Order: sequence, then C-alpha cells, then structure tokens
Amino acid sequence: MELASHLHSLILEKSVWAAAVAIFSVYVVNKAGGLIHRLDSYAPRAEAEKTSSHPLDLLLKLHDEPLAINGVDVNGKFMADGKEVLGYLSNPANYPVSIRFGRPRLTSNEKLMLASMFHSLFAIGSQLSPEQGSSGTEMLETDSCKLHCFQTLTGIKFAVLANPRQAGIDSLLQKIYEIYSDFALKNPFYSLEMPIRCELFDQNLELALEVAEKAGTFGPGSQAEPAMDPPHFGISCSRDPAVSVPMERPTALLVPLEMGGC
Repeated sequence: MELASHLHSLILEKSVWAAAVAIFSVYVVNKAGGLIHRLDSYAPRAEAEKTSSHPLDLLLKLHDEPLAINGVDVNGKFMADGKEVLGYLSNPANYPVSIRFGRPRLTSNEKLMLASMFHSLFAIGSQLSPEQGSSGTEMLETDSCKLHCFQTLTGIKFAVLANPRQAGIDSLLQKIYEIYSDFALKNPFYSLEMPIRCELFDQNLELALEVAEKAGTFGPGSQAEPAMDPPHFGISCSRDPAVSVPMERPTALLVPLEMGGC
C-alpha cells in the first residue's frame, strides 16, 4: 500500500505536464537500492493563489497543502517563521491573507525511499516471473506515464519516467549507461556505489534528454508508441536480453598528475 501511495503521488506530480514534456525524470540506483543520482526535467507545477478577508471563506484541514501564506513558505503545519498555520489564520489581525495552493513536489527523502522500494519491487518481479533467468521489472505502465528500467551486469539500475507515447526509451537508457561509464566510472575521483557529483555527467545527461525529446530515439528502427488504452497499471518483466554493453570500469587508467574533479 505504501508503494502504491508513493507511485500514485509521483504519477499525479508528472501527469499535469505529460502533454508538454516527454521525459520527466531520470534515476540511477545502485545495487544496494540507494539513489545515487536523479534529474528532474519537468516544468514547475501550476499554482493557485487567493486573497481573502476575515472570516476566511475556505475551510482548511490538516491534510490540505498550502505552499505559502502572505509570501511566507509553509512546511506542513508551520510557516517558515515558526508560526502555526491554523493559529495564524484564526487571528483576525492577520487579515487580509494571501494563500498559495499547489501540489508539493516529492522531497529528497521521499525520492530516496521510492528508489529503495522500486529496488525491492524489481527483485520481487525477477523472483515471481515464470521466465527462467528473468531480468526483473523492465517497465511500470500507467495511463499517464511509463517508468522504464535497465539494469547493468553489475546491478546498477537506470530508470526513466517518461510520457507513454515517447519513443526510443530503450536506446536512451543505453545512452545514459554510456554517459555513466564515460563520465562517472572513468573519473578516478568517483567511488563506486556513491552519489554522482560530476558536472560533465550532468551536462551530457541533460543533452541526451534534450536530443531524445526532439528526435524520439537514439537508434535506428525505433517507432512511435501507439496511443494509450483506457487507464490501467501494468508491470512488464522479460528474459534478460542479450545486449552489448560498454565496459563499466577500465582495468587500467592513466591519471594526470594535476588534481581535479569531473
């Protein structure tokens, strides 16, 4: 139930921009289930702001999510200056007030937990699949987005959350793997399984997403995906494909004497 709730929240967060953005997010998960890199490429969500006088013509409950009151950010039940939201709104001296509403984005901790749960779901899928030697969960499909996953031979997972009609995601996953090999693994200052902090990796990843959205594919023979059926949720698992993959860690590496980062 917890995984379904977080997936539903993530799907709602992306669905508003599904018509305008082709690729929403990229996640890199290590073999232990830790999120070591993420990139969100979707535009900020639309927000609504309303100014009211006392008494407030809105009934706020604890589950409502105001983003700001009079320009002061709100985090849960408290404002950024430490004042309690419901207590502030109950004081007539604070009126008129301007309240901004919107769906909050997932926090960093929620994204870490989501990556860990997907790692567990991936392992469960490989065990439950009737195919011998199953590669695990390759795709989670809904009516508003698709989560595509590619796992390397060393257990690193690359996941792309995209518009269901976006073509060439398999080629994009391979391209992201190549970027990871070239700009993370070949960096002598990068430690395996640790968060990726490399400017060149970020730049090339953003460029790859831009090319994928414009061209639709990195490889020949890819065709646009058909229109979606009525709303549904599905999981796809298949036998581990025989694909050629780049070398993950070079056996020898010449390191320049001058110290430097990515």
